[in-house]
Amino acid sequence: MGWHRELLVGFDLETTGTDPAEARIVTAAVIEAVGGEPARHREWLADPGVPIPEEAAAIHGVTTERAAAEGRPAREVVEEIAAALAGYWTAGVPVVAYNAAFDLTLLAAELRRHGLPSLADRLGGGEVGPIVDPYTIDRAVDRYRKGRRTLVATCGEYGVALAAAHRADADAVAAVRVACALAERHAGVAELEPWTLHRNQVSWYARWAAGYQKWLRRERDPEAVVDGNWPLRALPS
Repeated sequence: MGWHRELLVGFDLETTGTDPAEARIVTAAVIEAVGGEPARHREWLADPGVPIPEEAAAIHGVTTERAAAEGRPAREVVEEIAAALAGYWTAGVPVVAYNAAFDLTLLAAELRRHGLPSLADRLGGGEVGPIVDPYTIDRAVDRYRKGRRTLVATCGEYGVALAAAHRADADAVAAVRVACALAERHAGVAELEPWTLHRNQVSWYARWAAGYQKWLRRERDPEAVVDGNWPLRALPS
């Protein structure tokens, strides 16, 4: 059948900013889907404990005031998200996250911030995954396509409707649907076992990062550094 026709879990965060080491979780969604169709879902609204910048609130719609009034304590939310993901990985279910290195690194930073067990610790010290990142896969299998590769743009490329971009639940479902459409288009991706695909993405991401770093150093900043770690970037010590 292929992994894309089995149970997948979409995961997405909306946050206070764009630096995964510093930003905080505002909303989150973990959604079970089969064949791209949602079956069960969990959603969270957190009080991040810090002001939500106006530019972030303009994107995802959650203000500091709303998060403080309606959101749950950040530590509880972070624990529940991590426990949910670890449960799926323990059962061998792939988690789909668009640009996974951002969301998972941010979650890892939040776990450390709140003194909670890491994702690896929850898996007995094992490897975090399997993960399906349509962003990384699409960039590897269609390297020369021009244009942006945001979730919105990639949905357009693969014919996936996304009516409520930057809402965690909508983005999580869209990520799963793009992953399924991508596998349908590229038989070589569909036929891989989830862990083989996961490890291919580690290599693909590292190759992209090295190439991007080389371009940046040549064109913009001779000291530019692009972290090639996937699905978890290195956090500052």
